[in-house]
Amino acid sequence: MKNLPIKSESFQYVEKSFAAWLDILGYAHQTVYQLPVYCRELFYWLETEKKITQLNQITTPLIKEYYDYLKHRTNTKTKGGLSNGYLNKQLQGLYKLMEYLRKSGKLKLPYLEISREESNPKGIEIITIQEISALYKATEPQINTPRWEAIAARDKVMLAILYGCGLRRTEAVSLDLSDVNFDKQIIHVRRGKNYKERFVPFSKNTSKILQDYIYDFRPYFLNAKQLNALFLSVKGYRIDGQSLAIRLKLLIQKTDDIELQQKDISLHTLRHSIATHLLSAGMNLENISKFLGHSSLESTQIYTHLIKGNGEDI
Repeated sequence: MKNLPIKSESFQYVEKSFAAWLDILGYAHQTVYQLPVYCRELFYWLETEKKITQLNQITTPLIKEYYDYLKHRTNTKTKGGLSNGYLNKQLQGLYKLMEYLRKSGKLKLPYLEISREESNPKGIEIITIQEISALYKATEPQINTPRWEAIAARDKVMLAILYGCGLRRTEAVSLDLSDVNFDKQIIHVRRGKNYKERFVPFSKNTSKILQDYIYDFRPYFLNAKQLNALFLSVKGYRIDGQSLAIRLKLLIQKTDDIELQQKDISLHTLRHSIATHLLSAGMNLENISKFLGHSSLESTQIYTHLIKGNGEDI
């Protein structure tokens, strides 16, 4: 599809400037390459099927018609329809293109309001509230020495940050002590996805967990006074994501919960879980989107499908 001929100079310019915009925002190399390719397919369709060659001729109904065309298009390799996963990638490209056009002032279009296809939610694992409680209980130290109590306190903070605050793995390991504001009960996420900053609120319970760790147990780690990192390794370095993932696996084993142990759990599962639990508890989608640091509601709508698929027993 990358070799589709686009004759319109306007479309050619938008494709190149769209890719440059994605690159400046810090998107992954594959995303910077792939999303403009999806948009090239749209431009090609507009030129060949609708005889449209100017940017100001594009309308929201036209984009919706194009997406409907994709949903009924035949895959040349499988001879069947396009997969839901592929359609979701195309939809991501369309939404991101519209965001670029709006923010650059090139074209302002109404929100698409096209929901994601339901292929991806089935592959997302969710931990129930009861299983989260079991993980917190598993953080209790088995050996009452300062070192093991400090590691146990760090494990509890890991759950409080990744589940209670819904942070991504890279956001969590990048946290510094100065990013935690106990007076306002917020965490300053400085290195969010695509370099976006945000402030995340935390509960009184999370506040106590953080204070216990920072003031009572973190000093037992090497280099605690020299480093500003919130999470420290036993060797006195800023902990990495892989080490946190290992700690989570160990906590899962400590629960002796067979069903939990059989789930495909990662650090990101904690983020998926809090989003689903908040939605189930009645928080509106827009607030959850801000809480998670999503760039659009489309990324958050996946959790509505998860609730429908899992019922209320979460």
